[in-house]
Amino acid sequence: MGCFGFLKTMMFIFNGIIFLAGAAILGVGIWVKVDSGSILGFLQNIPGASVQLGQVLNVGYLLIAVGAVLVVLGFLGCCGAVRESRCMLLMFFIIILIVFIAEVAGAIVLLVFKPLAENLIKQLGDEAVKSIRNDYGKNADLTGLWNTTMKGLKCCGFNNYTDFTNSYFVNQTKYYPIQCCTGVSCSEAAAINSTVPGCFPAMKKLVDENAVIIIAVALGIAALELAAMIVSMTLYCKIGSKVD
Repeated sequence: MGCFGFLKTMMFIFNGIIFLAGAAILGVGIWVKVDSGSILGFLQNIPGASVQLGQVLNVGYLLIAVGAVLVVLGFLGCCGAVRESRCMLLMFFIIILIVFIAEVAGAIVLLVFKPLAENLIKQLGDEAVKSIRNDYGKNADLTGLWNTTMKGLKCCGFNNYTDFTNSYFVNQTKYYPIQCCTGVSCSEAAAINSTVPGCFPAMKKLVDENAVIIIAVALGIAALELAAMIVSMTLYCKIGSKVD
């Protein structure tokens, strides 16, 4: 097997895996959205299951989007290699290039415009606090989303417990969400003395603690994207030279 044949085989295997993974993710996403009634029934029958587990249905849209992109990429890569289609290989290269450029641009924005990013996060935080005070305990979807987030990250509010002060929920129940305290009830006094952090500080701490892993994964993904672009463009040029 020559170099050209080896590249074709590796391109087919690599993109075949991507295609199958994308098809599986797409299938799960469609199933979650189409058969939501059965899934909700299953979740509700789990002993001790939280009502907020129903929020997993919203993940279906993300799974469908990610799965569709992976299926398209895998199809273009596989067919482009097997059929030696320059058009498919070029489309594959362009899609990977766009994703790569978007990732690099995002990293540059975060590094160069860090104050701008911090200001944007602050604005988003202000909106999050407004939504907590106005809709937490009133809007079921928002309440479930915040409860799931606070339970998962072991946090309270966006900044801290004060995000719930004078909120609809506190005014109605006279208590703070149980996630804001370490005891079985969460009065204002208990919330003040609690050491539970806000969700944004907790998330920032989590990212800082795993910064090395996150950077390594990002570099690994970038390396794979570069390798895919190099292989696809090499095949594109080789096929072009054969045609000529």
